[in-house]
Amino acid sequence: MKVSPASALQDPASPFVSPQLAHPVHTFGNRTLDFRRQIAVMAIVNRTPDSFYDGGRTFALDAAVTASLQAVADGADWLDIGGVPFAPGPPLSATEEAARVVPVVKAVSAESDVIISVDTFLPEVARLALEAGAHVINDTTGLAHPELARVVADAGAHLVITHSLAAPRTVYPRPQYTDVVREVAEFLNRKTEEALALGLTPEQLIIDPGHDLNKNTLHSLELTRRFSEIAALPYPALAAVSNKDFIGETLNQAKTERTDASLAAAVICILSGARIVRMHNVAAAVSAVRLTEATLGWREPAHLKHNMGDQNEPANS
Repeated sequence: MKVSPASALQDPASPFVSPQLAHPVHTFGNRTLDFRRQIAVMAIVNRTPDSFYDGGRTFALDAAVTASLQAVADGADWLDIGGVPFAPGPPLSATEEAARVVPVVKAVSAESDVIISVDTFLPEVARLALEAGAHVINDTTGLAHPELARVVADAGAHLVITHSLAAPRTVYPRPQYTDVVREVAEFLNRKTEEALALGLTPEQLIIDPGHDLNKNTLHSLELTRRFSEIAALPYPALAAVSNKDFIGETLNQAKTERTDASLAAAVICILSGARIVRMHNVAAAVSAVRLTEATLGWREPAHLKHNMGDQNEPANS
């Protein structure tokens, strides 16, 4: 089944983009998200000794489970559990990767109905993760292994298709694009059509332009500025911008200093049509996202007291 690209429409009464999704309402296990009125905050839990951001802080099983449940307590809608970094490096067997991620999936799904994705490109790891309770497979390689799509289709789960150019865990020096946003959008359109041909349905697909993945800082800034062109595809778009190198290089900030700018990048993408944001600093991201939802008119304030009585309260300044 082929789905034609839609358009990311702009409400004449609003400066912000509202993507025209083929299926705006998605169900993940016991949770349903209506992407017409909701933004999902995806927390990141890496069970790797060499992760990009935390350097192995959650590699131990108990640390990974504790971090996962803390993210849920902090308001995350979604957990993304990974056992292998995207960065170039030696391959990890499916057996070893599954041994890292599957116990976390089992432990978390026993305690919470949070949406769980597993960041993998290996079909066997995906199958075991889905059997353990995961709802989504997050493939950062753009279907390097097409069999992955069949595994997800058979499980009735979701698949995130991400733009990247390199073969898994290999170096891709000096990536070149004539128009990075147009080329990324064309890639995602082509790969979603491939996924549909392999048995997935449109309501099972999510897209991610892959900030920093085989892209330099200027490429990632351009993707952020023109995110609405990614959101014009008829699938919910994910923005994975948290603490990325494009932020560090732009602002000359170390990884530990990038939270504020990560929140800004996430909100820019949301206002341009992103409906899932993948973030490290969950509590701060939840606050930023919920305020954005309220600004868009999707969420009522928790309280209405200020200047609502017969006498005005002193303004805070």
